Amino acid sequence: MTVRIRGNDYTVLRPPAIGTWTPTLTVTVVVPAYNGQDKLDLALAGLAAQTYPQELLEVVVVDNGSEPALRLGGIRPELTRLVGCETPGRAAARNAGLAAATGDVVHWLDSDVVLAPDEVEAHLRWHHLAPYLVVTSHLRFTTAPLPEPRAVAAAAGTGGLGVLFEPAEPHEWLVDLVERTGGLVRDPHRAFSLHVGGATSVGAALLKAAGPMDTELILGQDTELGYRLGQAGAVFVPDPQARGYHLGPSMRMRDKEPIDRVSHAYIADRIPSYRWLRTHPGRQWKVPYIRATVEPGGYDDVRATVDALLAGTIPDLVVDLPGPWARLAPERRAPLTDPDLDLVLIQGHYAHEPRVRLVGQEPEPDTAEPYRLHLPAGWAPGEDSLARLLDLASEQGYGLINVLLDETADGVVAARLERSAAFARARIVAEPGEDIDDAVNDTFGVLWVDAETYGFASAAQAAPPVGRRGAYRARSEAAAEVAKLKKEAERLRGQIAKWRDESGRWRKGAVEYRREIGTLRRELAAAKKAQPVPRTGFARALRRALSRRRRGKEG
Repeated sequence: MTVRIRGNDYTVLRPPAIGTWTPTLTVTVVVPAYNGQDKLDLALAGLAAQTYPQELLEVVVVDNGSEPALRLGGIRPELTRLVGCETPGRAAARNAGLAAATGDVVHWLDSDVVLAPDEVEAHLRWHHLAPYLVVTSHLRFTTAPLPEPRAVAAAAGTGGLGVLFEPAEPHEWLVDLVERTGGLVRDPHRAFSLHVGGATSVGAALLKAAGPMDTELILGQDTELGYRLGQAGAVFVPDPQARGYHLGPSMRMRDKEPIDRVSHAYIADRIPSYRWLRTHPGRQWKVPYIRATVEPGGYDDVRATVDALLAGTIPDLVVDLPGPWARLAPERRAPLTDPDLDLVLIQGHYAHEPRVRLVGQEPEPDTAEPYRLHLPAGWAPGEDSLARLLDLASEQGYGLINVLLDETADGVVAARLERSAAFARARIVAEPGEDIDDAVNDTFGVLWVDAETYGFASAAQAAPPVGRRGAYRARSEAAAEVAKLKKEAERLRGQIAKWRDESGRWRKGAVEYRREIGTLRRELAAAKKAQPVPRTGFARALRRALSRRRRGKEG
């Protein structure tokens, strides 16, 4: 039985002490390199001194167009190969190495990183416990002069790399991330940020499920792949016992601000979990935050559900409408008797809405989107229903939230908000024949809520969608109404002044009239607070009452 880890709490695992166990998994260390022959020789010398069995250790060095071409140094592991990749870029080079890898585990390694002799063993002891782990080393960055490869091999053999590379500094950003999240256990949503290419290992099957590196990105490829690994069910493990030295400062340590500027421009489209990069109130992204699937139904029911989703406060979504769209051939002579009329109307109504996709049978889950919503046609969420459910799922870490919509003789009618990563993990750990929801409950948790609390209503009872345009119109009308009330109040204040006699005393009945004006002023303040909902009915009634009162006083 595959071990079940809840959230990112890898602390439930008990890896064996280094040197006390017998490994069986093979590992491929992928080393992309561009120039830097001297540093590559040191990295290979460090790999040659690893305590992990050499017959289980494969190294693939990828020459990414170096001039002169790279060569393999004399001190290297036995199973070391050199492959070429003329397409420039680290992502392309790593994908070339991945294509050549044969190991059960893939270990990314930068060509300017020298590993401690037990680093690979430290990683692989975790991978022997669960097939969906991503393990990252604790690297220190050194500016010490470069030694000879034979010195590295000798020092690594005695565990004394510190003699060559100290003093060195840790990667402050990664150390801070790990410390403030309790080792990534308390905040599993950011755990994928730990995936860095310097020294990280991934199960080959998990990497296949997530896919290779995105070659369209200029920077941020490691983080983007880490996100997809998380969506594929990964648990991220920072292991302080897996150590190594980075020869010189990292690119991020040198140029953090310009790197962030470039990478953020691209990864905002691809990592929906970085909500702080998606501050625009209405635009669409390559990978939406949520994909909603509306179950088949009649035109009116489908339209009520889809329109409510599109009018909600979460614009970062797409809606799938499964149906036999390919077979439709609209009846031209007698359209009203077409047996597929409702399907034709749905197709025609949403054919040009970019957030609605007409799909065939319900597609396999696209794990790139963090959340999936399954909703029966004829049920409309309120304006903020989806936002509230997403907040609940995110803050409490649930893998599935069921919304009880109705109970009929045929059973329970419910909507389902699914966390994609939870269901990917559940598919990895589930036993044959096991209900997938039970596996989700074990790894992330399942919750039931009622429809009324979260603003879901049947199409017949739901209020028409307002949306941003309606809200703008309501605010404009309310502002106009408040302006009228202010003008009326000014006019009435002028009227009060006429009710004084020359001695400054109030005429008969004026005191009561003034009290009434005070009430008007309080009502005016309440009307202002009530924006954007206009209070036109109240205002008209108030003006009529005051008009009658004024005529009575003047008479």
